[in-house]
Amino acid sequence: MRDFLMTLDRSSPKSLQAQLREVLVSAILAGHMKPGEKLPSTRHLSHQLGISRNTAVLVYQGLTDDGYLRTSERSGYFVNETVIEMGVHSAAEMPDPLSDAASSVDWESRLFKRPSRQRNISKVRDWQSLPYPFIYGQPDQSLFPITDWRDCVYKAMGKKWLDAWSQDTLDNDDPMLVDQIRTRILPRRGILVGDSQILVTLGAQQALYLVASLLVEQGTRVVVEDPGYADARNIFALRTQNISAVRVDSDGLPVDDRLATADIVYTTPSHQLPTTVTMPTERRRALLESAEKNDFLIVEDDYELETNYMGKPLPALKSLDQDGRVIYVGSFSKTLFPGLRLGFVVAPQELVAEMRALRRLMVRHPPTNNQRSTAFFLSLGHYDVFVRRLQRAYRNRWTQMGRSLAQHFPEAKATRGMGGSSYWVTLNSGSCNTDLLAERALQSGIFIEPGNVYFQEDDDLSSFRLGFSSISSELIDPGIEKLAKLA
Repeated sequence: MRDFLMTLDRSSPKSLQAQLREVLVSAILAGHMKPGEKLPSTRHLSHQLGISRNTAVLVYQGLTDDGYLRTSERSGYFVNETVIEMGVHSAAEMPDPLSDAASSVDWESRLFKRPSRQRNISKVRDWQSLPYPFIYGQPDQSLFPITDWRDCVYKAMGKKWLDAWSQDTLDNDDPMLVDQIRTRILPRRGILVGDSQILVTLGAQQALYLVASLLVEQGTRVVVEDPGYADARNIFALRTQNISAVRVDSDGLPVDDRLATADIVYTTPSHQLPTTVTMPTERRRALLESAEKNDFLIVEDDYELETNYMGKPLPALKSLDQDGRVIYVGSFSKTLFPGLRLGFVVAPQELVAEMRALRRLMVRHPPTNNQRSTAFFLSLGHYDVFVRRLQRAYRNRWTQMGRSLAQHFPEAKATRGMGGSSYWVTLNSGSCNTDLLAERALQSGIFIEPGNVYFQEDDDLSSFRLGFSSISSELIDPGIEKLAKLA
């Protein structure tokens, strides 16, 4: 084998065996190791890399079984000539990745939508390395029951359930997951519906996109909360410019004449995003009455449906809906993990049928292996145990953050509702620019989210968001104390 420097990272979570296999496969597929070329002996390789010979033997044997290598009796291992059939090309044969730079296409005139130019929520990628990550929406891996989840994945991958996840199901969802959502998740929110009123989605985000695609056109009048969920506002803005933002109060979205001319009202009544305040039952009923009187639809985003710390959670707005006007959106992102990308929507059968047909044109259906694994996680009771553990941990952090904010930011208004996983903090107007505060904080190892992106108009520099889902309780007070000294 030609000179080819290989290094393994002993601090990596990947095993040395996995790393060695990855290096060799990459070298073969990139053409750095030619078909027919001899590899070093396992003894030489183990000495060169400082690994056990058994590790090298297992990697070579595995690559031989998979067709990357071949053996010759008493001669060793060679790169299999059949790798050419896998589409391997040498570096000289690969196209120049910069060759597109000379393209004469005028993309500015071709692109009718420019979502990259919208104001979007942004977060640092390496937040795990920060000592004080007050980031919202990210999980605490130490709380997640990885063993239970792994068991459910293994169970779903078993031969018995092969048909459930290996086939193209066109536009159908995993019936086992739909049943678990219908019988285990929705009744906790007071929602009782049939299977035909449930659609599994790639997170709540896809559900909102499907709703906007089917129900919003250029003349559609949409009302959103202010401050509110920026991604929802941006999704609607791709379809219509007729968006009104109504400033929320201590009970969430006000119900008044500003809603009377709406076609669609988007709201987060359980934990208003981002202020976390909870809409009381009286206002929920008033909102439904206004929807019926003024003939508009309601999109209810129940993004944190399992986080409640003060008494019993209020029933979902959908549970009070007698007229079929509420489209309910839920997600597993905040309870399981956001990388799972599973959510669901509950709506009248006619609308769900159209959403299903549109989803089929986009992605057909969410990955069925993830659906079945989640179904087992629910049916075997792991989900309930995990939610209780999560609620205990979050309640402690919620309480600690409230005390710390009162101590270190006594002049600020710290808003909290009946639950959630964050606080919304508003400083005295003009006392501090939270955009600049976030920059200074990040330099000191503290991540906070400036609040202006949540407002329709980019003019609020006094608010910021503090998440506590991914930071341990004992780090909350020192982190907030340090932040207060920067403000």
